[in-house]
Amino acid sequence: MQFDSLTFIVFFALVALSYRCVGDWGHRKNLLLLSSYVFYAAWNPLFLPLLVTTSFLDWYLAGFLAKETNPVKRKYWLWAIIAINLGVLTYFKYAFFISSSLANAAQALGMDWTAEPFSIVLPIGISFYTFHSLSYCIDIYRRKFDPVESLRDYLLYVSFFPQLVAGPIVRWSEMKSQIQSPRRMTTSSTGLGLCLMILGLFEKIVLADTIFAPVADAYFSASIDQTAQQGWVATLAFSGQIFCDFAGYTTCALGAALILGFRLPINFLNPYTALGFSDFWRRWHITLSSWLRDYLYIGLGGSRGGKFRTARNLMLTMLIGGLWHGAAWTFVVWGGLHGLLLILERALGSILPTTIKNTALSRWCYRLCTLLCVLVTWVWFRSPSLEEALHSTVLLFDLPQLLNSTTDMSGAEWLALTSALGLIAGQWLMGDRQAAEVIVKTPTVLVGLLTGALLALIILSPGESHAFIYFQF
Repeated sequence: MQFDSLTFIVFFALVALSYRCVGDWGHRKNLLLLSSYVFYAAWNPLFLPLLVTTSFLDWYLAGFLAKETNPVKRKYWLWAIIAINLGVLTYFKYAFFISSSLANAAQALGMDWTAEPFSIVLPIGISFYTFHSLSYCIDIYRRKFDPVESLRDYLLYVSFFPQLVAGPIVRWSEMKSQIQSPRRMTTSSTGLGLCLMILGLFEKIVLADTIFAPVADAYFSASIDQTAQQGWVATLAFSGQIFCDFAGYTTCALGAALILGFRLPINFLNPYTALGFSDFWRRWHITLSSWLRDYLYIGLGGSRGGKFRTARNLMLTMLIGGLWHGAAWTFVVWGGLHGLLLILERALGSILPTTIKNTALSRWCYRLCTLLCVLVTWVWFRSPSLEEALHSTVLLFDLPQLLNSTTDMSGAEWLALTSALGLIAGQWLMGDRQAAEVIVKTPTVLVGLLTGALLALIILSPGESHAFIYFQF
């Protein structure tokens, strides 16, 4: 059940109406939990027991972890919880990747071993709800809060349907008071929530699926036969697609939750206006990057222990972050490239004088350099293989071909190019402002007209519907 489907619109309308009619907060939470399970089961009911079972185990084992006073035993409990969660995730998401990688290594050594394809279906959202549970258990180990006594409240925290299958990755500390204290629907939150949902659907249906996806898909499905000019157009198109697809889902999730009285953390803050690569990861997939920082990077030692260990920890964090996105070496390389960029940024930051870093011209150049590097790394995220990713990357830097190109661009390519550049320019103008903040400060009549225009474009959009890209993660 996707946010951009008629099924979800009917489902959400029924949930919101029932939610408003039920007065008791305990009954409302029961309704939300049941609705979340119906939402998840609509994709594949066979994986609902997996979601329920892993959630229950984490809640149950975290209770034991909280009661244990022996430091050694507490570590055993923590590692047992991590092993269970990562074991389930590895089986469903990485089993064939590991098997095929080992087979390729064996063949390189002259051994005759072929990996058999696995017929394992990846449960939707498993990477997201696994990180929800792990953050709770690790915070219990760190004694940041006491374990939640209500199983129902914990199950609702993990499975709350707006953020269940593609984030944002929410922590118990962000949801505790919202789940335990009554929420209510208000006119202002409902209006803002509807505006956010329409904006998210516009990003997904009109921009990602209709304008950007056809150009990006055409290039990356046959990149060997394309030109440098087409490579840059397709790269810009994919940069628009990946942002509008994922940010569109998150915006819908924030809007749906807001209508029900919940506030989820933002996941994007105009990432293409980032001033440096650390700033990019403070703006892109914010809840994942902060999760990796707090539970992996700091756990590895963070910036303690000297420059080498800091660089090692950054690289390991980004490699694992890349692998989180998908079971393929292209994602690992994508994460590794961002790791190298972060390490290089730290090294240059300690060398360049403050007077150079703080001038308007240097900041503008650095912002542009950050954007270009991010665009190039997207090639590795999107390409179907390492060979094609390398070819496409080299092609982007074929300046003689690019400058002498006589390829006529199609109307779809022109539209994708101008839309991507417009999206980037818009983010540069927005800076640190959030969409919700702008909507609230805009006159109501103008918001109504703009929302109506976006809704009309959504209805009239001829684009083919695609599953949200981050559903596969």
